[in-house]
Amino acid sequence: MAANHLPERARLHAALGREMPVGTTHPVQTLPARVMASWQRSEGYGVPLETVEPAFTGTLDEESLFFQCGNEILADLQRTLAAEPISLMLTDADGLVLNRLSGDHSLLRALDAVHLAPGFAYSERETGTNGLGLALADRTPTLVRAEEHYSLSLCSYTCAAAPVLDPVTGRLEGSVNLTTWARSSSDLLLALAQSAASNTASLMMARAQGRRPRPSPRGKVFRVEAPRLEPGLGSLADLGAAWQEVVGRAAGAVAAGSAVAAVGEPGSGRTTALAQALRRTWPRDRILVASTPAPRDVQAWLALWSPELGKPHTAVVVRDADGLPLWVAERLRDLVLAVRAAGGPGATVPLSLTAERFDDVPAPLAALVDTVVTAPPLRERPADVVPLARQGARRARGREVALTPAAERALAGFTWPGNVTQLLRVVREAALRTDVVDVRHLPADVLSVPGHRLSRIETFERDEIVRVLSRPGTNMRAAAEELGVSRATIYRKVAQYQIQLPR
Repeated sequence: MAANHLPERARLHAALGREMPVGTTHPVQTLPARVMASWQRSEGYGVPLETVEPAFTGTLDEESLFFQCGNEILADLQRTLAAEPISLMLTDADGLVLNRLSGDHSLLRALDAVHLAPGFAYSERETGTNGLGLALADRTPTLVRAEEHYSLSLCSYTCAAAPVLDPVTGRLEGSVNLTTWARSSSDLLLALAQSAASNTASLMMARAQGRRPRPSPRGKVFRVEAPRLEPGLGSLADLGAAWQEVVGRAAGAVAAGSAVAAVGEPGSGRTTALAQALRRTWPRDRILVASTPAPRDVQAWLALWSPELGKPHTAVVVRDADGLPLWVAERLRDLVLAVRAAGGPGATVPLSLTAERFDDVPAPLAALVDTVVTAPPLRERPADVVPLARQGARRARGREVALTPAAERALAGFTWPGNVTQLLRVVREAALRTDVVDVRHLPADVLSVPGHRLSRIETFERDEIVRVLSRPGTNMRAAAEELGVSRATIYRKVAQYQIQLPR
């Protein structure tokens, strides 16, 4: 690999070797290719080199079959390793830490300091190269030693992780992760992780008859958005005039030192508008984004603010501020005002918030707001649909994904009651199944606009008609023959469900 292609982390490797104990680091040329590739991805994600930025989701649902079986296996293993300085963890498929078991309190305190704790995200995208993140990214058992971590703050640890696949569906459920001090022996660590992952899958198979549905992942409740090198949805510059006007107004207010509130329908891009405005004003600053926590996570959520608010070059976005209890809003306001009063590099605390209606924002936070902008719903800016869809497909696959003209017309013609959030979900599901998204890859409800709520039978009938008609080369006669009805019935049902199939 040419020197000018090395990630910055590789350039620091030689210096790190001089600081680590003798024999714990290796020349950069001898590092595993998977580690070097992960370093490059981590740099592209914009992961900080020095520290791990907290990305907090909150308390997870503990009712899934994977969690119950994995927790039982790790609890048995922890009793065997009670005297060892090892922390055992389960994560979900997105790298979210679900639990943590260890008898070494000094190790637990150290892991708390780098946010390797339940409720925090530790995927490669969030924290760079680490054992569990790389195991999930490559779907293979992985050992990441001290100097192989991307974040320098993790070089005190060695991590071994093994992915766990659902024994029935083959779907990636999560991982088993074992973490110890870098100075401790790691020879058996990976074997233990693999054994625990295998035993978890076996126990899941034995109990599969009584399995519960896998809980839907929650969005991150508290995260720090570092400047990213990769193109993201927040970097789209080719959206329409209505969107640009919102971002421009917000950016002007931010540049003037004003606190901004973005209001509008859920999913319309309120947080993205604020992030674009902040990036336009401070392109290299951190953006701290926090959503409304679950009641049981409020204290942990509030505790995360104190060390972050005082940091220089940090902007704050409070999502769905209209959902915060009054007392929580008061505590947050007091923290912001205390940092401002203390002075110093982080005293400005650029503050933004989102809400569906500004009238519903708790008074303590509303009093801090100077400017209110409204993010228009997606149905009022149809020209933005296709650029957003293309970017969403590219983000889902990590490369370009084509959309046929018929698919673009269908997407642009839909009203999108769920706004951009719904559009991106539809495009992601389609892009993960094909390299060229056509009408037949889109859900039936995007291709019809019935005037009433459909029953389950009506929904099934509509979906079958759309499935058959959206296949290339299928006409009304062929569709009628396959469905066992007359052509007149097909025409009547297409009109009844207002099915629109662009050609």
